[in-house]
Amino acid sequence: TPHLGNYLGAIQNWVNLQEECSSVLYSIMDMHSLTMPKEPAVLRQNILDTTAAILACGIDPKKCFLFRQSLVPKHAELAWILGCLTNVPRLLRLPQWKMKRASQNNEGTVGLLTYPVLQAADILLYKSTHVPVGEDQVLHLELAQDIAQHFNKKYGEFFPVPKAILSTTKKIKSLRDPTVKMSKSDPQKLATVNIADSPDEIVLKFRKAVTDFTSEVTYDPASRPGVSNLVSIHAAVTGLSIKEVLHQSAGLDTAHYKMVVAESVIQKFAPIRNEIKKLQEDKSHLIKVLEDGAEKAKELAAPIYQEIRRLVGFQ
Repeated sequence: TPHLGNYLGAIQNWVNLQEECSSVLYSIMDMHSLTMPKEPAVLRQNILDTTAAILACGIDPKKCFLFRQSLVPKHAELAWILGCLTNVPRLLRLPQWKMKRASQNNEGTVGLLTYPVLQAADILLYKSTHVPVGEDQVLHLELAQDIAQHFNKKYGEFFPVPKAILSTTKKIKSLRDPTVKMSKSDPQKLATVNIADSPDEIVLKFRKAVTDFTSEVTYDPASRPGVSNLVSIHAAVTGLSIKEVLHQSAGLDTAHYKMVVAESVIQKFAPIRNEIKKLQEDKSHLIKVLEDGAEKAKELAAPIYQEIRRLVGFQ
């Protein structure tokens, strides 16, 4: 289930893009998820829960392609072709490899090493021109750009070189350590607010949020990261500017202010949380959405991949 940082930093932007762009694709990346192994039953449920959450947040399958990655086999087929154009030292330098292999006894799997190549295939299979990414994925998009240019140099101009769409939302930090970003994998349960959290859970997490010993509400990320993170969250969920938030919060101490922010988050997520519950009760609908989206994605990918096969000499 997405967390507060995912929603404010990415999903809100995805909803806007489906209104602004003529062709937008969103994929549930179940193949990528195997780089951090899960029990099959857990993975099946995660796929449906993620789909429910994305739909509840406003992604509309009538306005975009929403599909499950593994239902479009050409992602993996193209990844093999692109992998044959990618050198191993380049992959070994990517920070995500260095960081995540630590969770696999510092060995790491082939999948973990090469998943940025699969990411490139996810993008290039549809001749995508723009990709919404977080700052932590910019280096992976640069790899996709380099792979596209390498392919074009070898086989002739074919792929557009995809450009990044970076979120303008301030990065949401952990509630327990405001020097790092909010993360699903944070071992501290009170650090991350999930969009499906109950009101009581949200209140508890904000009450326990790390601030400092100054009671006034100010915005100074360098010297007051905890309070500034709360201000950023408050501004993002209400649509107010930092200046407007500070004006409204004048005279409040940080203890009271935490509850103001918690209430704003509760109000923002209440309809989303209710919609997630409703969608989770209709698994057949979620499965059909992903299957219908995959059929549309296959139609879009087929002529592009057919031309790739011709270019590399498969036919």
